[in-house]
Amino acid sequence: MATMTDNGLPEPSPEAALDGDPTDAPDPADPTEPTDVVAQGEAPDAADPAAAVSDLADAPDAPDLPDAPDVDDGDDGDDGAVVTSDLHARTTALFEAMQATDETEESARLRSELVELHLPLAEYLARRFGNRGEPHEDLVQVATIGLIKAIDRFDLERQVAFSTYATPTIVGEIKRHFRDRGWTIRVPRRLQEIQAVINQAVSDLGQELGRSPTVAELATRVGMSEEEILEGLESANAYSPLSLDAPDPNGEVGAVIEQLGDYDDALDAVVDRETVKPLLDQLDARSKRILLLRFFRNMTQSQIAEELGISQMHVSRLLSRTLADLRKALEDQPAG
Repeated sequence: MATMTDNGLPEPSPEAALDGDPTDAPDPADPTEPTDVVAQGEAPDAADPAAAVSDLADAPDAPDLPDAPDVDDGDDGDDGAVVTSDLHARTTALFEAMQATDETEESARLRSELVELHLPLAEYLARRFGNRGEPHEDLVQVATIGLIKAIDRFDLERQVAFSTYATPTIVGEIKRHFRDRGWTIRVPRRLQEIQAVINQAVSDLGQELGRSPTVAELATRVGMSEEEILEGLESANAYSPLSLDAPDPNGEVGAVIEQLGDYDDALDAVVDRETVKPLLDQLDARSKRILLLRFFRNMTQSQIAEELGISQMHVSRLLSRTLADLRKALEDQPAG
């Protein structure tokens, strides 16, 4: 038979104590039929605390109470303030100790301990930016730099958790690394920001429209002109340009460089040809024909003389006089 305590509640049995559930108090009634009283419409007596405790323990939807946090009982020799499993409390204690000490070496030791304590947070945030062309080890180093900056700037008087303050600081440091070091070809920051806005708009419109958005649709969404959109899209190619020696993406030729044109020596004569063209229009028909046969058909003076029915000496004089007139006309032209 269960004995009663001084406050009117039944004393827990040894079996309940071994089970470790403080709500499993023995009920004088049959424990296999805990719902018979409710099924028959007989409400438990509110004045009977033992019955109230029994009903709460037997209710199927009663929420589980959370376990009380572990506290240091002072027997483990850990300077007694907090246990290492409580990250928030340990972080607060380290910051308080670092602010209270005036010794440089002790402050540096506490700072290093804070860095080591929160390195998993830096590694986790670095993994979020993986597969973007940067080695994971480099991203962890950048995230660690952001963690150190967060530790140096953190203020306990703000009454916020350190992880809440450190996360945006670390993420900002990683994004700054991509902005300043990730681009193979440096482009103005304005274009980098435009390119980031365009990427987000492309993703959003692609989901809404079910297709790739046009330049006009992107300009309408982000509130920019179509020229700015095109400039931002072209700047994206500078982030990771394709090597000239890389294989052709389409597989048609061996390398990209094989598709590029070579230098044309005839380009040097374009300016000269365009300059002389209006002067040639001022020559008479016979002088034009002599120049055509000599310089475009590569005929000799004897062949030209036979073609025109004149002597070779006459052809030579006409050719020399025509070239001299052209040189003089070129010299007399105004510069520019």
